Amino acid sequence: MADLSGDAASGQSSQGSSGPLSVPDVAVVVPVRDGEATLADAVASVQVQEFDGTLEVCIAVAPSVDGTRAVADALATADGRVSVVDNPAGVTPAGLNAAIRATTAPVVVRVDAHAELRPGYVARALETLSRTGAVNVGGVQEPMGRAPFERAAGRAMASRFGAGDARFHYGGSEGAVDTVYLGVFRRAAIEAVGLYDASLVRNQDYELNWRLREAGGTVWFDPALRVGYRPRGSFGALARQFFDYGRWKRVVLRRHPRSLRWRQVVPPAATLGVLAGLLAAPWWPLALVLPVGYFGAVAVAAAVVGRRPAVVVRLLAVYPAMHLSWGAGFLLGPPRGSGQPGSGQDAS
Repeated sequence: MADLSGDAASGQSSQGSSGPLSVPDVAVVVPVRDGEATLADAVASVQVQEFDGTLEVCIAVAPSVDGTRAVADALATADGRVSVVDNPAGVTPAGLNAAIRATTAPVVVRVDAHAELRPGYVARALETLSRTGAVNVGGVQEPMGRAPFERAAGRAMASRFGAGDARFHYGGSEGAVDTVYLGVFRRAAIEAVGLYDASLVRNQDYELNWRLREAGGTVWFDPALRVGYRPRGSFGALARQFFDYGRWKRVVLRRHPRSLRWRQVVPPAATLGVLAGLLAAPWWPLALVLPVGYFGAVAVAAAVVGRRPAVVVRLLAVYPAMHLSWGAGFLLGPPRGSGQPGSGQDAS
């Protein structure tokens, strides 16, 4: 339902970066902030990847309140393929750009500190890039929640009611799409469009993929590619995450109006409907049909997806946390003056 984010792959790109890969060397870039608990596992999932080529890993560390920097430095000391750079700006796209510039391999793999690559991920991504001529490929975001709330949030994010038609949440047929989770990129393609926009706190992936497609490239979904993802662990953290998603989607749509998809209209429409119905009910009781209809749909989806009573109860809170927070963020928009367009070339 929310944006938790084609045609057939083209054989050529206007960026001149499509076609078979002759040098499958890979640079893995890992932006991290307050990731002491998960960073080592994320990097370990990279270090065990097997493919015909060399590997370099660059961790971009934002100012953190935990021991993230010490973990990153220890990983670099233990493995000469791993390096660390600073991300003083603190935002994800600035960290990604810093790590990309600190590496040289022709293929760039994004890995977040709360994600873990499944075995064979890099080898399969290289094959898919070469086979399709795409400039970016990605696969399924597999929730790997450990606590009960994390598992419920993962189920919601992997359902169509929770994620709309974004295939990377629940799978589907291989093919060209508007965006993918994380991504495995041809360096030439992302450098040609200016890397990530460092002014975007959220939604920078979708916006980069939009520019790649506008430049003639293909973004390709391959369900054989899988990445484990650990969802937020509390109602408040999940609501804040989706509120931010909605706010920054508003910025991206202001810059790229034609990038709008139906799934991005539904959460703000649902939020307005629930709010309007509750406010109008004292004078017009029939208006309650709007919030009652929404929460009825939530109850049905929770029962179908959750099945077990304890999971259903959690989903009754998780779905509104996702939808209504996203919608509220979209309707309110970002703080005034934020999100001014910024080329990746200017990011530190």
